Amino acid sequence: MDAIFEATIQLLTRPGAENLTTTRVAERAGVSVGTLYQYFPNKQALIYALNERYLVALTEKIEATCRAQEGESAKNMLKALIDTYWQAKTERPEVTRALYRSVADLDNTALIETFAQRVDAATTAMFSSASDVDFANLAEVNLTLVTVIFGTVRNAFERGLDTDEADRLHGQLLLMCEAYLVCIGERINHAGGQSGGQD
Repeated sequence: MDAIFEATIQLLTRPGAENLTTTRVAERAGVSVGTLYQYFPNKQALIYALNERYLVALTEKIEATCRAQEGESAKNMLKALIDTYWQAKTERPEVTRALYRSVADLDNTALIETFAQRVDAATTAMFSSASDVDFANLAEVNLTLVTVIFGTVRNAFERGLDTDEADRLHGQLLLMCEAYLVCIGERINHAGGQSGGQD
């Protein structure tokens, strides 16, 4: 299976990826077409499985980071989350770009929903344990942060940013999200101060 998936990735990242076929994947993987068909009845099933494998691995990295950050400051949590997602996407940038393109004609709604549910559960649990802030609406804050982080990284790949541009964007993303946390914290403190003054 590893050989089949790696062969698929290699073909997806080469010119002419739109001409990828199960026969070519089998040849590159060193297996017979019949063997490949035992696992994947067609090219679409193969690409779907490849994306599923990628998303599961990404999810597990995020979940591990969130567990490791429990009880830390919200700022530290935020940096760890951004760094983990950014690194996972940039380890093999050509693969990330190829996978984004490969799902254009697939219905991968179920994969995205499963990914989102697991990530939301992990990040919500992490932020709920922050040592320095209690979020008034944690679900809203979590959704905002995750959407901004993931959307920014995807847009960076769609724009084809070079390494220097991507590094600068990485820094700006962290700065922007930190400013959001400060704003949220100030709103919480302000609301608490108003409440105390009225009592």
